[in-house]
Amino acid sequence: MRYERRGRGFTRGFPPKPVEVGKEYDVEIQETSRRGEGITRIKGLVTFVPNTKPGDHVRIKITRISRRFAEAEVVGKAEEKAEEEGEAKAEEAKEAEEAEEAEKAEEAEAE
Repeated sequence: MRYERRGRGFTRGFPPKPVEVGKEYDVEIQETSRRGEGITRIKGLVTFVPNTKPGDHVRIKITRISRRFAEAEVVGKAEEKAEEEGEAKAEEAKEAEEAEEAEKAEEAEAE
């Protein structure tokens, strides 16, 4: 009887990667590596970003994916300002609504 050996004896492979080469992501740098690169995690996958430091909010583009990590380059600043501006506009609209209601209440009292 002859036994066939398939693979290395275990079937545990690496799961599919949550990122793709060439795709852009807005991230916050969390740590610094031994080589001085910034480290961020995208859905658990460690990503190295050169020329960054912890606390930086940047937009990155994935340049390389290996088994356990990815490498990326900085494309620009993250687009969090747009979200903050949207929130500010929503607050202004709410304040304007409250002001209109107050005016209507004053007019009703004056009558």
